[in-house]
Amino acid sequence: MNSEMLPKTWQNIMNTSGFMPVVVKSIESFRDANWSKESSTHKYYEMVYVKKGTGEYIVENKRFTVGPNDIVIVKPNKKHCLKVKSEKRCEFTVIYFSFVSRFNDVESHKTKRIYSDIPLDDFINFVSGERSDDYLNLKVNQKNDIIILLEQLVCEKTGQEIGSECMVQLLIMQLFVMISRALKMEWENSIKAKTTKIKELIDISVKYIENNYERDTTLNDVAKYVFLSQSYFARMFKKEKGISPINYLLKVRIERAKELLLSSEMKASEIAAAVGFSNQQRFNEIFKKYTQLTPIQYRKHGSLLIDEKY
Repeated sequence: MNSEMLPKTWQNIMNTSGFMPVVVKSIESFRDANWSKESSTHKYYEMVYVKKGTGEYIVENKRFTVGPNDIVIVKPNKKHCLKVKSEKRCEFTVIYFSFVSRFNDVESHKTKRIYSDIPLDDFINFVSGERSDDYLNLKVNQKNDIIILLEQLVCEKTGQEIGSECMVQLLIMQLFVMISRALKMEWENSIKAKTTKIKELIDISVKYIENNYERDTTLNDVAKYVFLSQSYFARMFKKEKGISPINYLLKVRIERAKELLLSSEMKASEIAAAVGFSNQQRFNEIFKKYTQLTPIQYRKHGSLLIDEKY
């Protein structure tokens, strides 16, 4: 396969020293009504796609039924089993996988962190975070792109065509990106009617901003932290706080800059960098917008000023 034929996203991943953030242990298909997964615990993720038939999952003593077009993802180190309930033909696909975010650089003897430029990290953060349960259960329809990809994946895995292994890796990446988007939509739909849950997520995002304002923090970073789309998060944040998340971030930075201007001898350029601005000109513009003074003027007259509330 010629790498130039691949989308730019995939080329970037393929060109990163062969690094792939998803490691697939195995892909298996079962078509036996007598098949079942005995109780087990393992250190990798397990994803089961039910194409035909029904079954009962037990994950950490929680029971739930699965049927056609159900996708279940069990987190690592969770005791679980699956019992097939169908008397007729059933069809299950099981994928065991794990995530890799680092690799060792032998020459420099250092560990480097690699990121892809696709939203796969959304999925990784959600399934590995404390905000999700021991398992994820996603219901899709037969014509969903996720199902089409899963079937392509099984065909490539069992085939002997040239380049099959490369195609499997690309399909896996695309699969998890799609699952990430589906989970995000499902997550947003589940909280829209829960005022207390929205408030909780906005409070979490506020703490995230206040703890990370000095970094190169973006709207996307904060929205991803609470697993919401940028547009929905921005609307809910402004509704709850009366201010956009970006303006809140700028407000936090300016408040901290004001403290440093009055309590330290740091240069304005040093303070700009310390509170998260990439350059001093941008810092000066935003500072004057909020205080009607330049940083130097604020420092000179600070002891005589009454802080504005904005």
